[in-house]
Amino acid sequence: MSIPKRPTLADVAELSGMSKTAVSLILNDRPGSRLSQEAAERIRVAAAELGYKPNPAAQSLRLGKTRSIGFISNEVTITRYASAMTRGVLAGAKRWDHTVLMAETGSDVADLRLAIEQMLDRRVDGIVIGLMGARLVDAPALPDGLPAVIVNGRTTTGLPSILPDEHQAGRTVAQTIIDAGHRSIGVIGTLQEIASDPRQSVTIGARFDGLREGFAAAGVEPLWREVPAWSPAVGYDEVERLRREHPEITAVVAGNDNVAFGVYQALAERGVRVPDEISVISFDDEELAGYLRPGLTTSRLPYQEMAEIAVDMILGDRRLKDALVTMPLTRRESVGKPAQRSR
Repeated sequence: MSIPKRPTLADVAELSGMSKTAVSLILNDRPGSRLSQEAAERIRVAAAELGYKPNPAAQSLRLGKTRSIGFISNEVTITRYASAMTRGVLAGAKRWDHTVLMAETGSDVADLRLAIEQMLDRRVDGIVIGLMGARLVDAPALPDGLPAVIVNGRTTTGLPSILPDEHQAGRTVAQTIIDAGHRSIGVIGTLQEIASDPRQSVTIGARFDGLREGFAAAGVEPLWREVPAWSPAVGYDEVERLRREHPEITAVVAGNDNVAFGVYQALAERGVRVPDEISVISFDDEELAGYLRPGLTTSRLPYQEMAEIAVDMILGDRRLKDALVTMPLTRRESVGKPAQRSR
């Protein structure tokens, strides 16, 4: 099947009965036109009927804009965990009638510099840098006047940063489990070494600060389990140890969904029912959380919302500044009232 011929300025001029100069003035919003309102409307109607759109390349030359933005990520585009960030960039660019040029760098700082240089060579109208893990990264200084934002991270050069509001998410998770009536609670997944190093994370500390504040406000002191990393294996082993040493536990807060997956597996193997015998709550809302039975209640990382805000910031009239984005709680069936213990 052949591709239909793209309507031209001459086609619009012929259909509207106007000159090509007049059509160009109206459709490209050029100042100085003395055409009547009726003539301008006739041109727009003809353009709509033909499906004509101004040539992007010509507009770029005239306006000094390419109507494109650069999206550079470390591993966002290749992982299911943060594919929503890519969707957010694309959705935001579409609203502003921009295309998106993408580059993936991995963890190599040299590759990040190269990707930025390539975007500058293509004269993008702005740059969004997106990270899978929210950490501090080195980034080269950008030319004055080129808007750029980092999503889910910070840079040593002080680019405006958009981060999830982990502190409020921690408080919300604590309040949710408290409101359900739990007072004997285990928290699996504190990562003190990582939380104290911005090169590894600029948000995990806020997550656990929020939890501590939420529990303290209710006068509850949970059992905190320090772990070296977040993984299903850690969740599996730690919930086994926690229940063996503290059988009074009625709820578990997992550091993230990966930890919760291991918790679920261990409980299922022991015939312990969620939430009838023990409640589980978590963070991130990884896609598989909704497929667990019962579904996992978890605070969602707002990758798509953060990315859309970033695009609006670089293409809109807003002053570029740091922003925190709410992590909404996805309520499923894993949190219930504490089980009544027989004596």
